[in-house]
Formats: sequence, structure tokens, C-alpha cells
Amino acid sequence: MSRFGIAGLCTVAVALVFAACGRSDGGAQGAAKGATYDGGVIKITATTGMVGDLLGNVGGKHVKVTTLMGPGVDPHLYQATAGDIASLQGADMIFYSGLLLEGKMAELFVQMARRNPFVVAVTEEVDRERLLEPPALLGHWDPHVWFDVDLWSEGIEVARASLAEYAPVHAAEFQANADAYRAQLAELHAWCIEEAATVPEARRIVITSHDAFSYFGRAYGFEVVGLQGISTVTEAGLADIARMTDFIKQRQVPAIFVESSVPKAAIERVAEDSGVKIGGELFSDAMGAAGSPEGTYIGMVRHNMELVVNALSDPS
Repeated sequence: MSRFGIAGLCTVAVALVFAACGRSDGGAQGAAKGATYDGGVIKITATTGMVGDLLGNVGGKHVKVTTLMGPGVDPHLYQATAGDIASLQGADMIFYSGLLLEGKMAELFVQMARRNPFVVAVTEEVDRERLLEPPALLGHWDPHVWFDVDLWSEGIEVARASLAEYAPVHAAEFQANADAYRAQLAELHAWCIEEAATVPEARRIVITSHDAFSYFGRAYGFEVVGLQGISTVTEAGLADIARMTDFIKQRQVPAIFVESSVPKAAIERVAEDSGVKIGGELFSDAMGAAGSPEGTYIGMVRHNMELVVNALSDPS
């Protein structure tokens, strides 16, 4: 079966689940119709690790978060599995990143959210004046907002308000958790600014597989160049590789980076052709493994910044 056919079947399957949720008296749709919160643990399904981590921090002991897209998964190309359908169907609340990050699933989430207040995009209240709108996206915003820690922290209030609406009895705890997590992210953002400033300005060039790091570059003072576009639907060709190789040689870029959720062959070919070293693996559209430092949002951000700073500062 063609890739289009498989994607189409997955889309239909998820749509049927959403329709079933709309007929149900339980789960998220049941709560939306006025069902009383029973005091139990709130079952949350999140799309990406970054979204799941945010909800876990704000919800604390009152939530159990299931994440659909694990380490190394590219959300631009993601296709729902049977297990995902069960997780969506059994959830009390569903949170996704938004801004079309989730590819084909995005439209379905938007449609469901119109009739269910507990299907929520954590970026829905992000200041649109702070979003990037690259020409290549034809009028759409760049969805990779988590690379600017201060911008991503705006999603905390969306999570807090949604949880408090679903379970008002715990509203005070959600507020306290949100305040504490917001303070942690403010500290992380300040640390990122300080770390980035240690790299000589001429060396502040971050080259990766795809254009996911524009918010990172704007927030922390790096020129960011991706081998392919913001989405990974299309692959880099020989002309892209040649252009990147020339750019690296002209600008004397000290290191380039592979990404955890994007195939590495093309960027490795660039490294080979240009003679530049690979500075390490950055986490882009997915976090690290659960239980590892990079399996949290804060740990992932620290890993990325330390890797970039060390690789670009190395005189060798």
C-alpha cells in the first residue's frame, strides 16, 4: 500500500475515534458536557514529549500523562497507531502542540477542539507577534516554539487554566505548580542566554538537518541554517548538499549537528564533503528517553545548549 493510503487509513481511524468520543458520556467529551470530576487521577494524552512534560509539571500528582510520540519520532510525519487510538479514546483530556506541528493529525485535533474544551493546543495563547512566519510555510507559523524557553513558557498558563476548568477542586495546586515551573523555565532561559554569550560571535552558526531551530537562534543569538525546510516531508537533494558544503567552507563553520528525530545520511554527507566535524546529536522534534536527563524538557534544552556551545567553541 502507498504511503498516502496508509496515512489515509490512519486519518479515518482517528476520525472515527473522535466521532465516538463525541457520542460518549465519559472521557473528555463527557466532561465537556458537564460531567462532574470524580476526584481521581486525570488521564491525559499528549502528542509530544515536550507537551507531556509541561502537563506533568503543571498537573503534578493529579495527572497521568501518556505521550503518543516518543524519543526519535518525527511529528511532521507521524501516523497514529492502534495503541494511540485507544489512548485518545480513553483520555479525560488531550493536549497537542499546535501550529500544525502534528502534520495530518493537526486538522483532526482542531475539529475536535471546536466541540470539546478539553482538547487543547498548548500554543493557542502564545503571542502571535512573537511567532516566526517563514516564507517557505506560505502564511503558516513556525511551530518549533519550544526552542525559545521564554516563548514555550507561555503554554504553562494554557495548561493551568484547562486543568483548573476540568478539576476546579485542585485549582490552587495547579496554580502553585504552574508558578513553580514558570520560575524554573525563567531560570533556564537566563542560563541559555549566558551560555550562548560565551561563544565567539563569528562562530555562532548552527547547521542542522532541518529548519527547526529558528526560535533558538533568535532567542540566543545564533545564525541557524537547515539543510532542508521546516517540515521533514521533503528530503534534501544533491543541490542542497552542495550549497550547504559551499556555505560551510566560505564561513569556516567549526561544527554541524545531526538531529535525534531526522535521518542523518544527508547531514553526514555534508560533513564528509566539507570536511567539517559533527558536533553531536541535538534533540529537535522529540525529547530523549524517559528516565534520562534529556527525557525532560529542561534536560533536553540544557543538553542542546551545552552541545552547541562546546562544539562551536572548540578551537580544534
